[in-house]
Amino acid sequence: MREHLKIEMRLVTEGIMTPRQLEEFQQIQTSYKKETVEALLIKMGYVTEEQLTQVIGKYLRVPYINLKTYTVDYEVVNLLDEKMAREYQVLAIDRKGNRLTLCMTDPLNLYAIEEVRLVTGLVVDVGICTQADMYNMMEHCYGDGKSVVEAHPTKKILSVNEKRGIEEDPLVKMVNDMLIQGIELGASDIHIEAGPVNTRVRMRIDRVLQEQMPIHKDSHDLVVGRIKVMAQMNTAEKRIPQDGQFQIRREEKQINMRVSTLPTIYGEKVVIRILNTQGNNYMSIDKLGFTPSNRRLFDKMIKSPHGLILVTGPTGSGKSTTLYSILSEHNKVTDNIVTLEDPIEKRLEGINQVQINNKAGLTFASGLRSILRQDPDIIMLGEIRDAETASIAIRSAITGHIVFSTLHTNDAASTMIRLVDMGVEPYLVGSALVGVIAQRLVRKICPCCKMPYQSTEDELKLLKLEGTLTLHKGRGCQVCNFTGYKGRIALHEIIVVNSELQTMINRGMQAEAIRAYAKTQGTTFLQDNMCQLIVEGTTSTEEFIKTIYSI
Repeated sequence: MREHLKIEMRLVTEGIMTPRQLEEFQQIQTSYKKETVEALLIKMGYVTEEQLTQVIGKYLRVPYINLKTYTVDYEVVNLLDEKMAREYQVLAIDRKGNRLTLCMTDPLNLYAIEEVRLVTGLVVDVGICTQADMYNMMEHCYGDGKSVVEAHPTKKILSVNEKRGIEEDPLVKMVNDMLIQGIELGASDIHIEAGPVNTRVRMRIDRVLQEQMPIHKDSHDLVVGRIKVMAQMNTAEKRIPQDGQFQIRREEKQINMRVSTLPTIYGEKVVIRILNTQGNNYMSIDKLGFTPSNRRLFDKMIKSPHGLILVTGPTGSGKSTTLYSILSEHNKVTDNIVTLEDPIEKRLEGINQVQINNKAGLTFASGLRSILRQDPDIIMLGEIRDAETASIAIRSAITGHIVFSTLHTNDAASTMIRLVDMGVEPYLVGSALVGVIAQRLVRKICPCCKMPYQSTEDELKLLKLEGTLTLHKGRGCQVCNFTGYKGRIALHEIIVVNSELQTMINRGMQAEAIRAYAKTQGTTFLQDNMCQLIVEGTTSTEEFIKTIYSI
């Protein structure tokens, strides 16, 4: 269970281990692959079991219980029978009214907590103890035959609301804490994946999945069932994928959760997409990360009174954020702005946002036709997915509307070729297109653990530079969850269509020719923008290889 908590790094954060000891341990660990991290830490003398358990308890937000100082109350202990206690490694140690304190070695075993709740009919509060203390206490309580009273037979299963407020249920609390943690860490997605031993929970933070906490495999179906109930999905159906959504409020903000389930060999995999839909929660254009030269091209492009402006890039490159920022700048009482989105990720006051509903026949193409009868000034399409939508969008731009949309292409120049390949006549593309913004998101080096180093020959070759250069990387610290990165910044490649470029499009020029001409007009390519950020110390060559190198 605890290997997934990166416990050795948390011991460094707590001051129990030093960074040097961590390096030593990581070297030693490669020779003891069969040993668990916690067992090896104790075996090598870096930490005691008590210290280790205290740190785990702090991370899981459950109190540490020192059973050595505990006086046995057999009336409370015997609320559970010996078989259940030994099987789940749990002890009932205190009772006050309808609340039972349960000591466990694995407080993430929700199945055990739920069984105790059903057997006793009490509200269960959980604490954590060492395995050695649990073993000794088990022998003390059960080894001498003093446990003579059988636990109560399983009682009628009551609903949560019959016994207590739903927020007190350990399963509900577990799921709620998981969602809150995802929001606080700035995660875009939460992945819950069934495995042969444990259920793995990972969160996508700054584009990269990071392990957060494991769940006992016996609790997997309970957690998935709870999420399905929240998302109003069919809890009995486990054979086919399902989709759903729900909303929660956090610090006066409404946050939308989109849920997707997928059956796998070990159980259903769940992915929760976290969308902050609070009105007018957008990023201003000044904060989008444009370089001065790109900002000049961008301002020139969006001042056009009509035409098509496209934002391109792969999924997760920040296209929607850029579009919302542009719309917010255009959001004036004098303009009628209508959007077609799937889904609506942010709600903007004063803008007419339409949710696509394919089952009801409301597609991008049919919706766009209807929008044109709504006297729009500005139209935003979440995505151009097919030739019909592309054709209508371009004709709308030609007839006096400003149209913003997205397209999945690698760079700005290939976007123009892609529209032609989709079946739009080249002369229409050249006439309607105002400009293209290609973008990517790259992780920024954590400012708290940023450290300089001398570049290698391979890095200089990658950056197309000579001599020596001081670059930067993140060492890894508590602030960045030991990843070395904190936050993201956007890269941009902007091509503004002028009369010369219109002629090139009409003649069917290839992307390379368009790219060469755009460079003479001030376009900075994504690779060059990335190199600037690396030299400035904002990001790393590692991010270059992951994000840009393949273009």
